[in-house]
Amino acid sequence: MEPMISASILNADFSRLEEQIQSAEQAGVDWIHLDIMDGHFVPNISFGPQVASICRKITKLPLDTHLMISNPDQFIDAFADAGSDYISVHVENNPHIHRTLQNIQKKNKQPGIVLNPGTPLQSIFPVLHMVKFVLIMTVNPGFGGQAFLPETMQKVTELSQKIQAENLDILIEVDGGINADTIKIARYAGANVFVVGSYIFNNATGIDSAVRSLKG
Repeated sequence: MEPMISASILNADFSRLEEQIQSAEQAGVDWIHLDIMDGHFVPNISFGPQVASICRKITKLPLDTHLMISNPDQFIDAFADAGSDYISVHVENNPHIHRTLQNIQKKNKQPGIVLNPGTPLQSIFPVLHMVKFVLIMTVNPGFGGQAFLPETMQKVTELSQKIQAENLDILIEVDGGINADTIKIARYAGANVFVVGSYIFNNATGIDSAVRSLKG
């Protein structure tokens, strides 16, 4: 299976956002990744539903929206209505995770669950039947351009084995420090979808060359 690339616009040049998204699409990325940060759950602030709506007008690719926010239930409707296709929420600090995932399902969107590097894999098992994908963070969320944490691959391998053993239809996505080298490590561990930001949009060789090296 060819790796699926979800291009994170957090690292794009927002003064040329349309051009950069279209270049990534033409280069062969599969999804456009939106990192939503509120300055509370993570120590950074990114953008909101309005930018998601702009991206929806620019591309027909699936919008992969990662909510790194303290109260995701308050914003699921807004991001769904803005055109998000995949919406993922963190298991951490969410005592009502079942309800949150149900709210995503009610909007006819694909729900995902997210794990920080320090969160045990077992914490998502009670809701695994409710999700279409699991996003395993390979850095601590909040900033782009961080170094890949190889110790997170154990969770990817364990999850891949569980999915295969139980014949589940769930994608494994990884996010953080993914480049032409680390994608090979993550693929070997069992990941299917790879969030890539700085390696695509800040690559000296250009967007097209970067995507080709990831797909190769």
